[in-house]
Amino acid sequence: MSNNDRTNKVILLVEDNPDDEALAIRALKKNNILNEVITARDGVEAIDYLQGTGKYDSRDTTKQPHLILLDLQLPKIDGLEVLRRIRANLVTELLPVVILTTSTEQQDLISSYKLGANSYIRKPVDFNNFIAAVNQLGLYWLVLNEPPPVQLA
Repeated sequence: MSNNDRTNKVILLVEDNPDDEALAIRALKKNNILNEVITARDGVEAIDYLQGTGKYDSRDTTKQPHLILLDLQLPKIDGLEVLRRIRANLVTELLPVVILTTSTEQQDLISSYKLGANSYIRKPVDFNNFIAAVNQLGLYWLVLNEPPPVQLA
């Protein structure tokens, strides 16, 4: 896969914590994952981006992210509700969603999978472990994984 093919694959990072956002972006760059990263800082912004509403009302929704990294503890609409809405929309229902959270609650893990999460990853506290986790995420979801075709509502 050429570098240009990889950078055309957008990652939607749904993260309200600026430190965790910076950490994720730094880890992506450290792993030479050069994809464009769009950050939504709350659940409403994530849904607006995906559906082309609110401040994203002029966005071409036929171009959806290739990967969504979704935190669970978000303001306005929590991550589980964002996931529920992603799976309920014909345009976004098949998008790969990786839960990336600090939550250690067993119920969050169970609920995430019941709602259709593709993967559930607890954010490692150690930066080197986080870099390794992001490397594997990028390799699998952006290089090896074959995404579903774009859905049109």
